Amino acid sequence: MLNFGSDIKYIKGVGEKRAELFNKLGLYDVRGLLEFYPRRYDDRSHAKTVSQCENGETAAIKAMMMTPVKEHLIRKGLAIYKCDFSDGETVIHVTLFNNKYLAKSLCQYEEYMLCGKVEKRLTSADMSAPSIEKAQGFTEILPVYHTTGRLNSKAIGKTVKTALEALPPVEETLDTEFRLKYGLVSRDFAVRQIHFPSDSESLEKARYRLIFEELLTLQLGLLKLKGNKRAETHVRLKKDFTDEFYSLLPFEPTNAQRRAVADCVKDMSSGSAMNRLIQGDVGSGKTAVAAAAIYSAVKNGFQCALMAPTEILASQHCETVNKLLSGTGIKTELLTGSTSQKEKREIKERLITGAVDLVIGTHAIIQNDVEFARLGLVITDEQHRFGVNQRANLAMKGENPHTLVMSATPIPRTLALMIYGDLDISVLDELPAGRRKIRTDVVDSSYHKRIYEFVKKAVARGEQAYIVCPLVEEGENDLLPATQYAEKLSQTAFRGYNLGLLHGRMKAREKDRVMNAFADGDVKILISTTVIEVGVDVPNATVMIIENAERFGLSQLHQLRGRVGRGKAQSYCVLVSDSKSETARNRLAIMKKYSDGFMIADEDLRQRGPGDFFGNRQHGLPDLKIADMLADTKTLAVCRKAAEEILEEDFGLDMPKNAALADEISDMFRNAVSN
Repeated sequence: MLNFGSDIKYIKGVGEKRAELFNKLGLYDVRGLLEFYPRRYDDRSHAKTVSQCENGETAAIKAMMMTPVKEHLIRKGLAIYKCDFSDGETVIHVTLFNNKYLAKSLCQYEEYMLCGKVEKRLTSADMSAPSIEKAQGFTEILPVYHTTGRLNSKAIGKTVKTALEALPPVEETLDTEFRLKYGLVSRDFAVRQIHFPSDSESLEKARYRLIFEELLTLQLGLLKLKGNKRAETHVRLKKDFTDEFYSLLPFEPTNAQRRAVADCVKDMSSGSAMNRLIQGDVGSGKTAVAAAAIYSAVKNGFQCALMAPTEILASQHCETVNKLLSGTGIKTELLTGSTSQKEKREIKERLITGAVDLVIGTHAIIQNDVEFARLGLVITDEQHRFGVNQRANLAMKGENPHTLVMSATPIPRTLALMIYGDLDISVLDELPAGRRKIRTDVVDSSYHKRIYEFVKKAVARGEQAYIVCPLVEEGENDLLPATQYAEKLSQTAFRGYNLGLLHGRMKAREKDRVMNAFADGDVKILISTTVIEVGVDVPNATVMIIENAERFGLSQLHQLRGRVGRGKAQSYCVLVSDSKSETARNRLAIMKKYSDGFMIADEDLRQRGPGDFFGNRQHGLPDLKIADMLADTKTLAVCRKAAEEILEEDFGLDMPKNAALADEISDMFRNAVSN
């Protein structure tokens, strides 16, 4: 007898060779097969007569076979088979191509379901190569699966059906009371009906049950991660120094900044380790929030560490934080790969003795020989750029220190709930007063001469500019790589100008050299790929030109645009695209219309879907097999609440009624890396 764990080759009719075809689809066992849900369904439940069909319509028609099949050999290797059917009103001339098996199986005067395109004539109709099934036992709603090579949808469906027939009732994972509360059908019903629904109502009930369970399992897993991270800690703030910090600032914090700082102080005063994400648009003031948390932590006697993904970003943070904490007596050190060996030794000694209050750096601060006297707060910037182990190693430098994560990647609330379900979230949704809106224009390449003149005028005013090119994949002959584009511009439009070039294949030290030269004003025009997307703050840069802008996602375009507009001068972003695609034009129009990163992120999610939102799936979430983060937002909210209720009663999922759910969580998260 089959069970969920049985190898797919043991399903009747599969065997070793066919199992290899299923393996190519990532299907190795019965469970994998049954969770390979149909991508769509052909609803053939509403049979019509020819007279009810529009000409050229694809329809299901119930008809009796009236004449025997006649074979016609057209040429070697090609035979056609003809016969007539009647729906009681109209004669249907049916033609089959090279389908001897089906032609031989048809019996005169039996009823069949003909599914295909109906070509109407004056007194008859034609159907070429329709699917033909006996009317008795006809599958009204036909599942359609993703296919590969020689394994078509029909073959997959047949294997699924064989597996379901040999499988005992599917074990339930949710207890009866819970299912009744949320109106969920049994798991056995859902698994069988999702593949071969009796009717559309049964299909909807099956889908809802499976989507609900998948989202519930995901939320339970993330909430348990969050709960596990809420370990007790001795790092507890006894006094809140926020007002004292605000009095030092030369500006008035936004309400969003004040809320975020209050969240951090509350977390750090609770006795449980903080795990909080500060999510804010470009320029929303995340560093000031971090500085406020650092100030209260240090004043309470703890050390802090801030880790950035690049040396130049670490240096920038050091400069910014030092300005914010100027005159406070807080001792800060910068520790990166470029720090001399002598300086490194001295900084490490001062960290161990507690003479340093705050260390800012790259992954250099998580080396084994870096130790702290009393680490209380760990901050990581652009956390998705770090490996999980790197972040964990930094946190392990202390005894359950508080963790604060900063991200300038605006994420729609729905997606944030999924991705950062194990973190508490504070959103900075206001920009500081005085920030000028970046003027954004969309033009085609015929404007290049005018664009270059515009850049020259900006440079003549003492300002700087970025020119960004998309990454060029192999075989794309219509795009110029950044290297060739820089060479071309240096010999033509910008001959005599100090141009810089930045791309992903350069060594880290070389990237930092170029970026520092741009930040210092030595390089006036920087030609780059997207490596400048999240990075250095150059207030003097006022112009951003993005070539082939249709090649970028909306959120990526917004991140790039955020590299300018950091100073007092008016800044500009020019999106260059020759695309004739209406979708591309609409996307670029959104960039011109909106400056709010969260609104743009919502549009990006709607247009590209969640699968492409993060590019290389850096977030480490489990794959969802049936739920959809866009379509199932309401169900997600219900599941979140249900998960909280379950864990409030039984956090360890130790009660018998939750045992199967605990197994589902383990299965889902086995191959996923938590944030």
